[in-house]
Amino acid sequence: MHTREAQLQAFNRLLDIMDDLREKCPWDKKQTLQSLRHLTIEETYELGDAILDNDLEEVKKELGDLLLHIVFYAKIGSETASFDIGDVAHEIGDKLIHRHPHIYGDVVVADEEEVKRNWEKLKLKEGKKSVLEGVPKGLPALVKASRIQDKAKGVGFDWEQPEQVWEKVQEELQELQEEVATGDQDRIESEFGDVLFSMINYARFLNVNPEDALERTNKKFIKRFQYLEEKVNAMGKSLADMTLAEMDVYWNEAKKI
Repeated sequence: MHTREAQLQAFNRLLDIMDDLREKCPWDKKQTLQSLRHLTIEETYELGDAILDNDLEEVKKELGDLLLHIVFYAKIGSETASFDIGDVAHEIGDKLIHRHPHIYGDVVVADEEEVKRNWEKLKLKEGKKSVLEGVPKGLPALVKASRIQDKAKGVGFDWEQPEQVWEKVQEELQELQEEVATGDQDRIESEFGDVLFSMINYARFLNVNPEDALERTNKKFIKRFQYLEEKVNAMGKSLADMTLAEMDVYWNEAKKI
């Protein structure tokens, strides 16, 4: 591992490279905060994939890509004297110190949950009108639901026992079935959303990250489906030629791998 001095040297080298690219590279010279935004989101998802796969070499690479974006944004900000990487680092440092009075002050906390509650209270004191203001509007709906519930829990608005949440899931499922029977598509969609929201809530009580759980299932389905495709292709057939019963044979094989 690198010493702190070596780490700072590496970071300083990255800043120098960013200066060169911004001055000399036609592509880098053209970039703006807006043009980089979708690329940053893409890089974040790629990091998430690497973490789910527990591919530490890939995690390292994706962290580098994200770090480049942070340095890039800071460089653009410095060109209009709006902010630079020093401002970025100082601001997050100040925020962390302010929001950790149990480390940098005389506040005593009992556990992780109390830390979270204090965090939300401090944010309200900083001028936020709602604890939900910190949930980005552009988050995917599943992730957003999870963050909303975390924020509400931080101020004590939560179920007391997992059994209560499971009862709520069953209640929402029953309401969904009732609306399915009516055929009212708008109400079906509404109740389906309630089911998903309650399941995400239940996931918290099981200590399961619903986004990670669903993505693991996505990856599992892809792996099994591609196994099925390979087997069918090896026979010189296509999936369209197969019955469901025939496909199930290879699907069940894939489940054993």
